Amino acid sequence: MPKLRTLAPAAPWEEVSATAEDWDALGKDELSRLHYHLHLVRGFEETVLELDADGLVHGPAHSSIGQDGAAVAAISLLGSGDQITGSHRGHHQFLAKCLRHVDDRAHDPRDEVPPSITEMLYRTLAEILGLKDGYCKGRGGSMHLKWTEAGAMGTNAIVGGGVPIANGLAWTKRRLGQGEAVFTFFGDGAMNIGAVPESMNLAALYNLPICFFIENNGYAVSTTIAEETRETRLSSRGGAYAIPAFRVDGMDPVAVRLATEKALALLRTGQGPAIIEAVVYRFVHHGGGAPGSAFGYRSKEEEAEWKARDPLALMTREMTARGWINEADDAAIRARVQATMKEVAARLTEKVEGKRRIIPSLWPSPSFRDEGLRGDLSEFAGARFEERETASGPLGEMKFVDAVAQVMGRRMETDERVFVMGEDIHKLRGGTNGATRGLAQRFPDRIVPTPIAEQGFVGLCGGVALSGRYRPVVELMYADFSLVAADQVFNQIAKARHMFGGETPMALVLRTKCAIGTGYGSQHSMDPAGLYVQWPGWRIVAPSTPFDYVGLLNSALLCEDPVLVIEHVALYNESGIGPLEDLDYFIPLGKAKVVRPGNDFTVLTYLAMTPLAVRVADEMDIGAEVIDLRSLDRAGIDWDTIGESIRRTNNVVVLEQGPLTGSYGAVLVDEIQRRFFDYLDQPVQRIHGGEASPSVSKVLERAAFVGAEEIRAGFEHIMAEMGRPIG
Repeated sequence: MPKLRTLAPAAPWEEVSATAEDWDALGKDELSRLHYHLHLVRGFEETVLELDADGLVHGPAHSSIGQDGAAVAAISLLGSGDQITGSHRGHHQFLAKCLRHVDDRAHDPRDEVPPSITEMLYRTLAEILGLKDGYCKGRGGSMHLKWTEAGAMGTNAIVGGGVPIANGLAWTKRRLGQGEAVFTFFGDGAMNIGAVPESMNLAALYNLPICFFIENNGYAVSTTIAEETRETRLSSRGGAYAIPAFRVDGMDPVAVRLATEKALALLRTGQGPAIIEAVVYRFVHHGGGAPGSAFGYRSKEEEAEWKARDPLALMTREMTARGWINEADDAAIRARVQATMKEVAARLTEKVEGKRRIIPSLWPSPSFRDEGLRGDLSEFAGARFEERETASGPLGEMKFVDAVAQVMGRRMETDERVFVMGEDIHKLRGGTNGATRGLAQRFPDRIVPTPIAEQGFVGLCGGVALSGRYRPVVELMYADFSLVAADQVFNQIAKARHMFGGETPMALVLRTKCAIGTGYGSQHSMDPAGLYVQWPGWRIVAPSTPFDYVGLLNSALLCEDPVLVIEHVALYNESGIGPLEDLDYFIPLGKAKVVRPGNDFTVLTYLAMTPLAVRVADEMDIGAEVIDLRSLDRAGIDWDTIGESIRRTNNVVVLEQGPLTGSYGAVLVDEIQRRFFDYLDQPVQRIHGGEASPSVSKVLERAAFVGAEEIRAGFEHIMAEMGRPIG
């Protein structure tokens, strides 16, 4: 017979309930403020549903009525310096945090709503309606509410999408060491998406001051919690990561306050993360104002039972029983809130021929469509730009990968905000290729190794960037892993500046490598340029020499936008000209370079194909003008340099190493033929790999990507099309 021993979790898991004594101890002043804020949130949500019924909310209206008491109670203990991220059902979370920022505690809730609160309600409702006076200038709408000054760092339309970002905010708080905390709010449906468990593990590993606040309302749209998971007590997940967890009746605001006090006692004293699971209930359907029973997935009896436990009604009853409020006071507060919301709605809408509509002058101008998509690069004012041919410092031969490690070390030496996060970067003599060689010894707390959790740590770095306090450098071991972290890379980081109104810098560098030709197969060989160029929030650089790498990485780390730095394994151990002393110069983003002059045809290429194209052209002794693009994003394509060449050669070929699928070249070809059609003597030619991704087989892999033979054949073809066949 086996010997069995019952194991206990490494962290406590507790259920928290409130007693009558806890209500008494909280006192009149605190409960009155909670009661008032809950009335404001409830009145706001009722107005949103009213406008939605009139067809004035473009997009979803996810109401929090019923489950609003839990967030209001938890946030009542947070200051403006504490931060939150919210869920797609996040009006109540956002409003509660903003109320903590603008409410004057000396104000009597029975009096008129003060201007500071009224203006906040106005701007929030304007945002939900998609209007220019909103916090995000109408771009965020109901699901993307952000007000940095109040510590409300963004609600999120992607289920669980805000959780990794909150980890990044908490990382910043921990490094600042001021005792401030972060709460990330999400629902039961998010518990089963990879971003959440990855983030919990990282938060525990890095001892972050974050509370994972689960609003367990029992339904992911119409799917019940029992249909989602076998263990329906979601706070049980804390045991897997040694995170203290608390389960609480979310319809009881005082119980939630008690659980929050316990969590904050850990967060504010450096004891790492906590979990609070608040069991709550939304009174209406997933979206809009109809009850869930109207759609058949809930019964009217169930809804009635939960409505009898309304947190606002509970507070009113308990406060009345203690003589702290009466029915007239409660009615007066509700009337004040309703009147205020009516005034706010009246500032945004008007009646025309008996029908309510948005006041036309409040819509954003269509010309605002692309504004703030990326920064204006004003941060480069005064930067010292250099090119190899005119460099002011001594130059010499150096390995490409040594340039990578040396310039990163220099930036970490001169800027304490810079840190690097990625897998295995602290060992193996500088990661799998030596790109961080020697840095873990010099900066042990800023070379941060991670578990295999790309979505978690990329999102964490996105949250750090959102905070604006540090400069994260993410290393993805292979470019293909971008797809593992795709939500954070493309939905979150790429869109953040634009989505939140165009004024949110996102200074983040993502370094990754293209490993075509190394035998690592279809899932480790991607050239990511064609993927990232589809997301205009990203700037993209692809250095082909040690000198260019130094200047472009410096520019990437100065830029206030996210920058993808693509490296290539074929270049790492190659030697080229680089700086022997000066590691502080910049190369402009958006500046291509003619690396081989010629008059026959123009070659547009980047990364490892640049030196190979030059070599083949030299061997063929033809007048190919090779342009190293260097910057690949749409805003960074140097059309001046490209255009000058095409107008002279009248022939152009786009050269890339990777397959036809997911190709970067298609973007260039489309733009070239529209911009320079009148100057072309023939269609734009392309040299690219096969349709399929590279295979592991040495023979099949070689057949899949472009090498010297394919370049030579492509050059011969374009010369033949010019009427000048070779040989």
